[in-house]
Formats: sequence, structure tokens, C-alpha cells
Amino acid sequence: MTRVYNFSAGPAVLPEEVLRQAAAEMLDYNGCGMSVMEMSHRSKPFAEIIETAEADLRELLSIPDNYQVLFLQGGATQQFAAIPMNLMRNKKADYIVSGSWSKKAFKEAQLYGEARCVASSEDENFSYVPDVAGLQFDPQADYVYICQNETIYGTTYPALPDTGDIPLVTDVSSMFLSEPMDVSKFGLIYGGAQKNIGPAGVTIVIVRDDLVREDVLPFTPSIMRYTTQVKAKSLSNTPPAYGIYICGLVFKWLKGLGGLEAMAERNREKAALLYDYLDQSKLFRGTARKEDRSLMNVPFVTGSDELDALFVAEAKSHGIESIKGHRSVGGMRASIYNAMPKAGVEALVAFMGEFERNNA
Repeated sequence: MTRVYNFSAGPAVLPEEVLRQAAAEMLDYNGCGMSVMEMSHRSKPFAEIIETAEADLRELLSIPDNYQVLFLQGGATQQFAAIPMNLMRNKKADYIVSGSWSKKAFKEAQLYGEARCVASSEDENFSYVPDVAGLQFDPQADYVYICQNETIYGTTYPALPDTGDIPLVTDVSSMFLSEPMDVSKFGLIYGGAQKNIGPAGVTIVIVRDDLVREDVLPFTPSIMRYTTQVKAKSLSNTPPAYGIYICGLVFKWLKGLGGLEAMAERNREKAALLYDYLDQSKLFRGTARKEDRSLMNVPFVTGSDELDALFVAEAKSHGIESIKGHRSVGGMRASIYNAMPKAGVEALVAFMGEFERNNA
């Protein structure tokens, strides 16, 4: 078996240790004689899986007791609708649009109420994060929304907006558990697991108790009501059981490495390797503003479509896969999530150096 370095933005690389454990337990989980894929979500073994996963996630993020943790289906995109459906009591919300995902969420919210764009970086193809200092929010807004790390454009918020008493909602899909975060600063945190935690199919929502309300928009489907899922402990219907199991293994892996402080240090070290090379390169350049650069997603270009295509093609022979950039930016994109080993980034930088020497 040959493992490549998978730089995909999602579904993305998973820790090899986790995959090996899942493989060993595939036919017989913990002596129960069946796979997690086969067991009832109402069974005692699965109850232990989901309860342990929640407890470990709470420990990793130091989640306060007045927040609920939900393991849901529908992907992060479903939350574009679920959030306004559940939170828009006044039918008003303010959005900061810093990339494709926050733009899509903003467009969706406009279907349910008065969603207002208070700042945007679309004028420069989302290559930076809007300045949030001094932004004026509608005092009647039910929430302020951000996408904290924009996967496509490789930007992240260097500072959070001060929203006062207005709940701050954040999409953390592509930076989830990559570093510590103060959960108490947010009313709701959510993300799809398939970028930095587990396989596609699981969406994690962390929501403050006061935002779990019965007075949601009247047409909100029962399955998309946070009250429904909180009361059922994420088991209102069959959850993405196997995906939750893998997420639980990843949580254990993170704890074994020393938690999120240790993971943040590893991620800073990996990102520095790549950004340092980009900053001295005469062929490649990063596309995101330096002060807003993501530790997780690094888009870069040569300035030539032909060279970009050649780089992507030749990368495969060096065991480097899924390095092609999103069409919105072009060029290349290296997603260096938690599970990407330092050796993978070193291999990428070494190939970039070789390619530059051959094509400068």
C-alpha cells in the first residue's frame, strides 16, 4: 500500500492512526460482533460512542455547560438555512461576507428575513478579511454571522468582530479543532466534519442554551429545529453513525497529542514552512493578504495558467494529490489540516523548489 500526501480541501486527509484503528474494528467493534456501520443508533454500544465523542469534544474545546453539542446530518450548507430558521425572531441578521461560503450563507438567509451585508471583501476576490473594527451592527439583529476560515480563498479572521449583546455565529468548518477557541464568545459554532475532523456526513453544531427556542420561524421543519435535536440528544432520526464514530476517534487522537494547544503549534510550524517558501519564491506567490492568511488552506499561483497546470500534473509523480486550486482563484491550493503530517508539507515545498529550478 502506498499512501499519498492528500492536500484536498474536503473530504480531506484523516490521521493514519485513526484509519488503522477503524480498519481493525471494522468487522467487530469492541467485541460486540458487528461493525459500527451495522449497529442500531439506539443500541448501548452506539450510545457509548456518541456520548464519549461529545464528552471528548467538550473537553478539547472547554465547552461551557450552557452550550449544547449536536451531531447532525445535512452538511454545513444545511445550516445556512437552519440558522436563520431557528434564530431569526426579529427576522434580521447581519452578515460579514469574506468568501464563497459566507456569501452563500448570506444569500440563503435573505430567503427568511432581512439579512444585511455589513462588510465584504468581494471587491478584491475575497483575498482579505474585511476590517471588523468599528463595524456598526443593527441593534435589532438576531445574530451576526461570519465564516471564520474561508477554505477557497485561504483567509482567516485575525480578530473577531465586537457584536456586544448580539450573538455571534461562526462557520468553522475548515479550521475546526485546529487551535483553541473561546466558545463563550459565540452564540453558535458549527462546521462540517469532512474538512478537519472526520468523513463527510457529519455536521457539528455547538449552540448556547438561550438560542435553543421553540419560537422559530413557523415553517421550520421539525428535523431542522434545534429544540428537536437537543431533546433527542442528536438521535431524532438515524444520525451519521459511522461518521460520528470516526469523529470520536479523531477527538481521542487530538487528546493523545496534547490537545488543541499542541495541535496549534504543529499547524503553525507546518504553515510557516509553506508560507516562508512562498515569500522568498520568484515563481510562486500566495494569493491571500499576509495578515489574514489561513493556517489550514494555502492557495498559491505561478501567474501562468500553463505552469499551474504543469505543476499539478507533475505533482502526482511526487505523491502529491488534490493540489489543484479552486476555479475561483486558480492555481494551486494546499489544505494542510490537522492530519497532514509535517513530512507532507516538506515534500510539497521540496517539489516546489525543484519545479521552480526547472521552470523559472
